Order: sequence, then structure tokens, then C-alpha cells
Amino acid sequence: MRLRGKVWKFGDDIDTDQIYPGKYLPLTDKEEMAEHAMEGIPDYENFSKMIKKGDIIVGGKNFGCGSSREHAPISIEYAGIDLIIAKSFARIFYRNCVNIGFPILEAEEEDIDNIDDSDELEIDLEKGEIRNLTKMKTFKGKALSGLEMEIMNAGGLLDYLKGSSKY
Repeated sequence: MRLRGKVWKFGDDIDTDQIYPGKYLPLTDKEEMAEHAMEGIPDYENFSKMIKKGDIIVGGKNFGCGSSREHAPISIEYAGIDLIIAKSFARIFYRNCVNIGFPILEAEEEDIDNIDDSDELEIDLEKGEIRNLTKMKTFKGKALSGLEMEIMNAGGLLDYLKGSSKY
């Protein structure tokens, strides 16, 4: 599976309260949740209106730290982001992304540091290959495991267990 989009770059330790503020936890409609994605980060209160479907988030270390709420990756996905690439993910956030079938990819620090806001990326998710089309550079991320890819391709853990296929 190939994904292509414009980069929205964030730093280290972006926590789930910044990704999806706790005051919105009572919401259950995923489209409504999407309106509040990344709202806890200063200057990104209108993130869902700023992005274009298919855009990509690039984060630093420990992306998604904090609480275990699934609301954070759900809000990002339904806002229109196709993928998150980061230096590292908080383990529960990583697992939540896999469980809902949302693509993520870890990459080396020096590679992430060479990606800038608004760069255009093309990603081969199965190979873990990241091409920065703006800078004409290619590097390798850490591809998902075979089982994680199967879960993602099914559309998430529940669909995987039912034997469905998203792609």
C-alpha cells in the first residue's frame, strides 16, 4: 500500500491530551471527534480545517504518550490524516493505532530530522520505505510486523478477527 501526502510536523512528547483534549471524551460521533484532532497544541486549534485529506503527521519521540484513550488516533484518522510517522510512539498509542487499522511507521531520528513541515512524502507501508519527494531523498522506516499489517489491512483488530478485509 502506497500513501502520499503533505507533512504536518510536530515535536517530541505529543500526548493524547494534546491530540484529543479530555473535555471532548463524551463525544462518540467519529466525525465530530475529528473536529478536535490536535486541538490541544497551541496554534493547531483548527487543525482539522487546516489539513487536506491524505496529509501525513510526522512526530518526534514518544508520540501519543499519556492516557490510553483510543479517541486520539480515531480523531486523527477521521480528520483525514492517512499516516503518522514518528521517531517513536508511546506503546499504548502504537497498539491503539494497530487495533483501529490506522497506519503508523517509526523512522530513525536523523531521517525524521530531515523532514520539514509541508514536505511531500510517498510511503510504501509494507516495505517501510519513505520517499521525501520535496528533497528527493529516500530512507527506510521500521515496517509493521506481518500480523500488524494483516490487522491494519483488515481495517482493525475487530475486523481482522471477523475475517474482513479493508483493502
